[in-house]
Amino acid sequence: MRPLFSSFLFASYTLGIGTSYHENAGVLKYVNPKIGTFGYSPNGNGGMIPSVSVPFGMTRWTPQTRENFISQCPYHDADHYIHGFQATHQPAIWMGESGQVVVTPGVGKVQTLFEQRAHKMDKANEISTPYIYEVTIDAQATEADANLTESVYSPVPGGAQPVPDDVALTATSHVGHLRFDFLQNSTSSYAPPTPSKEPYVFVQATRVNWTGRVEINPSEQELSGTNPQRQDYALGPSRAPSFSGYFVSRFSEPFSSFGVAQAGKLRSGVTVANGTQIGAFVTFSNSTKRVEVRTGVSFVSIEQARKNLEIEAPLNSTFDGVVEEVKEAWLEKLGRVTIEGVNQTSSDHDPRTIWYTGLFHALQYPSDFSEPTKNKTGNLRTFYSGYTDSTHEAEDSYYQSWSIWDTFRAEHSLLALFAPERVNSMMRSIVQIFSWSGRLPMWANVVETNIMIGTHVDAVLANALVRGFRDFDIAQAWAGVKKNAFVPPDQDAQLLYYDREPYTPDEVRAGLTSYMQPGGGYVPNDRWAESASRTLDYAFDDFAASVVAAHAGDNTTAARLLARAQNYHNIYNANTTFMEARNANGTWAGSDQGWTEGDDWVYTFDVMHDPDGLATMMGDAANLKSKLDAHFTGGHNDQTNEPSHHVPYLYAAIGYPANTQNLTRKIAWENYNATSAGLGGNEDLGQMSAWYIFSALGFYPVNPATDEYVVGAPFFETVTLRFPTGAATGGVVSDGQDEHTLVISAPDAPTKPFVKSLKVDGRNVEKPVLTHGEIVGAGRIEFEMADTPQAWGTLN
Repeated sequence: MRPLFSSFLFASYTLGIGTSYHENAGVLKYVNPKIGTFGYSPNGNGGMIPSVSVPFGMTRWTPQTRENFISQCPYHDADHYIHGFQATHQPAIWMGESGQVVVTPGVGKVQTLFEQRAHKMDKANEISTPYIYEVTIDAQATEADANLTESVYSPVPGGAQPVPDDVALTATSHVGHLRFDFLQNSTSSYAPPTPSKEPYVFVQATRVNWTGRVEINPSEQELSGTNPQRQDYALGPSRAPSFSGYFVSRFSEPFSSFGVAQAGKLRSGVTVANGTQIGAFVTFSNSTKRVEVRTGVSFVSIEQARKNLEIEAPLNSTFDGVVEEVKEAWLEKLGRVTIEGVNQTSSDHDPRTIWYTGLFHALQYPSDFSEPTKNKTGNLRTFYSGYTDSTHEAEDSYYQSWSIWDTFRAEHSLLALFAPERVNSMMRSIVQIFSWSGRLPMWANVVETNIMIGTHVDAVLANALVRGFRDFDIAQAWAGVKKNAFVPPDQDAQLLYYDREPYTPDEVRAGLTSYMQPGGGYVPNDRWAESASRTLDYAFDDFAASVVAAHAGDNTTAARLLARAQNYHNIYNANTTFMEARNANGTWAGSDQGWTEGDDWVYTFDVMHDPDGLATMMGDAANLKSKLDAHFTGGHNDQTNEPSHHVPYLYAAIGYPANTQNLTRKIAWENYNATSAGLGGNEDLGQMSAWYIFSALGFYPVNPATDEYVVGAPFFETVTLRFPTGAATGGVVSDGQDEHTLVISAPDAPTKPFVKSLKVDGRNVEKPVLTHGEIVGAGRIEFEMADTPQAWGTLN
């Protein structure tokens, strides 16, 4: 029997004696990228991976323990075998992969099929940080995890699929840098003496059903290829037929042999191949101790992938230097926050780990899909657009991966605080998508996928505008928002627009035909899917659209939309005191009909733009409070999904702040921790973490189409925020402009959950509301805490 660890490979590891990659990591020591990588079902999994990239990077590199597809990520913390290291563009667990490439090391016989290239990993020595991933794996491949391949679980590309019941790497935005140390050939006392075997690296371009290309250039120690796979190809109106991922891998050592592989069959000495399940391999002398692989990735061309490689990982760069570069990129963001005075718990519940990891998650998306043309910091960028199916150049970034149904709630408010330098560019990308396609994005993943409901991009634009971000074409933004509000989607009367319905036109506001009819004002349940949720979301979108209209100077339409934002009244059943879907003839459809990832309980509170109006509709604030009490005490709240996120703050919004204050801590304790199972629901491109980040600071954007935050209660005694320049000036930075620092103080906050008083720069705040201007402009926000409910901020 072969010993378990006959030889080893490292994706990366410690430097020479006395030094470490992890020195000077600062607050990054609190980041655990494995949070959200464990769960027993897709919905019970955070949908995260222990990825390495820079903030908002186009490509993330991750160990591959599974073949990913819609409802499965490439890594799961319950797995014990690594099948390679993947450059992934899958933005969320319920979205598809696009143009990926996998790099797999080994020794001896070259293994290329997923289930045959399994390498047992040493989980105890697995180290994951934002700037480097390190692991020890058995160099000899074995057969395992055949049930974790895409082919088993994806009979319908573009749709949701089931998953099984049981079941040192660093990178810049466009380049993955892997270091493999073959301890069988080293003098390390850790590796047992065994006969040397020839090391190899296999690079997989495509999987089953996708035709790609690989080419080997031995004289340049280079391997290149293409992968056109886009798993969401059946979703939405655009096919992006020319889409492809491109890659160029360069190796630090000369090849002793090489060849191509297709469906597990090797052809040695061949340098070019096209086909499905295609890849290429290179081998090295059996005396080789270390191989470094630099892989440039592009959506533009192989030439651009090579350029990305030369710009971001030139020959004079080192692996260690790239680690430091990525570390500094994350410290520039996360190092702006200092947290003091935390609740003393076990490491599995350390609130600093939860908070900083949350910010790490939140600053990954949307992704900057633009690529450099001359240098890392040059203004001229190039990028592929799936909407035009062509390549463009611009002196701007181009952002993709827009999970707007999720992120409009709090993620974009967070970006305005922590990444203000990017917000205007993000808005320009949104407007550009409208110019190309005729519609603003809903859930864009290379192109529109029509996932989820509503046109909450209206709120994303409103959120930026009310926070002073206006360096984009507001008139064109309003044109897109106005079209959302008044022009139904194509075939609106013929299609149901159910979840993941393939090959549909832009869904936008499906059912708008009836929603706009005089005497209607709702989406009928017997004509469109998810009708009740649509009605409520459209009412909110109308409010957000009115904000954009006002900023564009169209006050007449703004007033019309503001009035239409009251349409939530039209599906309130006063007899049951719940929101309820209605049929076209006005009859009630039933309490279990018409909901999107929720039920009648949570959607009864889906009026984030008008809590006072909701209270009045129910009789008064006391009645709404009683309904909220029943919601929470009855176990109906579900923090694992976004429709619940604003609900605990409704107490404070209608005059009962003490009920919010202790409740947010309870929700945080029950739904977040510092382990791989630390997210009860999908991260959804930062929204799940944005809730925690804001709640821990003591406020939350209940209505993200305004500049207001409803006050809860902070978790920490002191938080010092050093905002990037532009946070208070709409992203506009002038010469000599200083950064601004805010101190949020709440003495005894870990043990006292209630607010007795609140001051902003010494001024008493009587209502539980803060504005964006106060947060980015103040020097101090001071909470006086208490261990019992207080009268501060209460109704009357």
